[in-house]
Amino acid sequence: MKNLAVLLFFGLWFFQADAQTEDFTRQPYLETLAEVDTAVVPDNIYLFIQLNERDKKDRISTEELEARMLKVLDSLHIDAAKNLTVLDYTSSYKKFFLSGTKIIKSKMYSLLVHDAQTVEKLMSGLERAGISNVAIDRVEYSKTDQLLLELKAKAVAKAKRIADKMVEPLQQKVGKAIYITDVYYGRESIEQALSGRVAGARIAVRGIVSPSIYGQRAESEEVVLDIKKIKFKAKVKVIFVLE
Repeated sequence: MKNLAVLLFFGLWFFQADAQTEDFTRQPYLETLAEVDTAVVPDNIYLFIQLNERDKKDRISTEELEARMLKVLDSLHIDAAKNLTVLDYTSSYKKFFLSGTKIIKSKMYSLLVHDAQTVEKLMSGLERAGISNVAIDRVEYSKTDQLLLELKAKAVAKAKRIADKMVEPLQQKVGKAIYITDVYYGRESIEQALSGRVAGARIAVRGIVSPSIYGQRAESEEVVLDIKKIKFKAKVKVIFVLE
């Protein structure tokens, strides 16, 4: 009896579901897809900085390199306490033994900068301070959630315009929306390349290094970066009743 009751329950549920689908398809309706996109300049640029104390006669300690780095940040009015982070101190502050006795120390940081112009000045300043192991780790847009909501709203509005245009030859009207869903939304594509010349510095985006951005160290050269925009897209499916 229990098994019979379960079968009757699921049978009734499927019947109701089919009936609802049937009622839906009996209505005259129009199904539309609409897509919108935009590109924005990233306002969060994360730099990877590594300070290396090398084994040589004129060796500069990581402490001295760190002091130089902080001086460059201060000259550009970058708040180190807020924007500079040591990357996993226990694993990034390493000791490598060479020839059994000599030691090289290394320390790594993540630095948040908000525009390309500051990045250019920072890299030039670090290069002059003898710090050249710098990379762009990733770029982000701080208002991503708000932007995606706006794109979704624009996509729905576009779907309505498309629907209105499609029924014009039929002399019908588009009624209320009875179904709306996201088909896609998010960061559509990222142009990872940085164009320009970097004097003696190593530049990368997401670990991808372009050979064209290596150059001979020259004090007269300045860092020139072209950080590409980030593209966002929203695509929706909307079903309207036809009146």
